[in-house]
Amino acid sequence: MQLYFLGSGGYQPSLRRHTACLMIPEMGLVLDAGTGAFRIADLVKTEELTVIVSHAHLDHVAGLTFLLGACGPDADDRVSIHAHPEVIAAVREHVFAEPIFPIVPAFRLLELDGPLKLPAGGTLTHIPLRHPGGSMGMRLEWPGHSMAYITDTTAHAGADYVEFIRGVDLLVHEAYFNEDGRAMAELTGHSCVEDVATVAAEAGVRRMVLVHVDPKANPDDPLDLRVARERFPSLSVGYDGMVVEF
Repeated sequence: MQLYFLGSGGYQPSLRRHTACLMIPEMGLVLDAGTGAFRIADLVKTEELTVIVSHAHLDHVAGLTFLLGACGPDADDRVSIHAHPEVIAAVREHVFAEPIFPIVPAFRLLELDGPLKLPAGGTLTHIPLRHPGGSMGMRLEWPGHSMAYITDTTAHAGADYVEFIRGVDLLVHEAYFNEDGRAMAELTGHSCVEDVATVAAEAGVRRMVLVHVDPKANPDDPLDLRVARERFPSLSVGYDGMVVEF
């Protein structure tokens, strides 16, 4: 199974990174729809498209407006957007408000209140995350494959979601800051890479890819991974266009 990184940055797009968007084309599955969502249409392989949104901050939902025609002409009713009720309300009332986006898409906006069945016998479960305005962590499982997506939260040893992600084949986790940004991480509800590595080690995940990195950091080396790799060696920084097998 292949996970495509369409947007690996946080907060704002840069020349090298668009904001949060992941896709499993063979399943027609998208996780978050930041500005990286403009790449979705070229990768669609399925008749329907399922989009799961972690929360309603603009770097995760702005790309919902890019999905018109993604499944073909007059096929927008094949796009379903799933999120917590307050996120669906925000998308309906604000993202698709006429003064902002004057077309009312035929997308299906569906409230997510329990596990979601996925194609090929998969299941998505979710957990609330600590973040201003709220966020949602996701775990996706199929026979022989598992991954978790944790974004927009403050990682720390013994975090509430450690058991939720335990043992996954692939963890995709945000890492906006290094240790020297700890105060801002706490203030803004984001993570230091060293703490993310601690969480990955505690949870016994097989591999981790870091996303939602600072768009203003050095694009060739946005995070100093030396300490993090001492805690969890099997990690890398995601980039737009990256494809990972899990």
